Amino acid sequence: MKRLMKLSTFTFLLLLTCSNTYAAEQHQQTQTLIFSAIPDQNQTQLKQRFNKIASYLSNTLDVPVKYVPVKSYAAAITAFRNNQIQLAWFGGLSGVRARSLVTNSEAIAQGAEDTEFKTYFIAHHSTGLKPSEKFPAAIADKKFTFGSKGSTSGRLMPEFYIREHFKKSPDHVFKRVGFSGNHSRTIALVQSGAYQIGAVNFKVWQRDLEAGKIDTRKVNVIWETPTYPDYQWSVRGDVDSIWGKGFKQKIKQALLDMKDPALLKAFPRSAFISANNKDYLPILNTAKKIGLID
Repeated sequence: MKRLMKLSTFTFLLLLTCSNTYAAEQHQQTQTLIFSAIPDQNQTQLKQRFNKIASYLSNTLDVPVKYVPVKSYAAAITAFRNNQIQLAWFGGLSGVRARSLVTNSEAIAQGAEDTEFKTYFIAHHSTGLKPSEKFPAAIADKKFTFGSKGSTSGRLMPEFYIREHFKKSPDHVFKRVGFSGNHSRTIALVQSGAYQIGAVNFKVWQRDLEAGKIDTRKVNVIWETPTYPDYQWSVRGDVDSIWGKGFKQKIKQALLDMKDPALLKAFPRSAFISANNKDYLPILNTAKKIGLID
């Protein structure tokens, strides 16, 4: 009788352990992976793009995946820090900032074009400025707009080259300095003449040009910066503890395996390639040099 009770107790504990393990595995499978992206363009465009990415990742990773929009670059960084999102499509600067706030977070993938990204300086036709391979010193004393304050291509790198050339801050170079909030808005402001000069992500310019949104009789590119590393997918360092060992690598592989031309065109990128935190040291060093990061 005692032996039977011992066996029954053992069987009960074994079933309980198996049940708990199964429940934990089920919880991991049903936990939603939430991601976001810096709002560098029109929100409608971003939703169309990233809702498709959410579907792709959900099918590939076999877990629910949801895209959640944010209103600013700072909000994207805060959401990453607070674990409101676990994965993000960041610019170079926002990625550096976000990863510094979350232990073991990593840059895991970047567009093939993001290793050699660049900024276009654009000008309204009324300035009379023409395309040049040399830095356009004649932009001084005009109305200039950056993109977002936290943008790599729309603020960090153009400000770096402005400071390098004029040896003073933008506020002391231009008649007026603005921050449009995103690249599409920068183009619209310069095209309308509200600002005479602007700094814009070259990919957004190319896409808007192809879409017929830019009137080159009113606005055109006058200079492009040397290349630098920019956009990347960054993931929090604790995702394996939620979805299981190796999940971070699964996310990375899913991004690298994204081959659908429609998905890639939405970025637009020709492919995603492997990335790591060291790739973005030039961004960190530049941000420190001009005082955007302590």
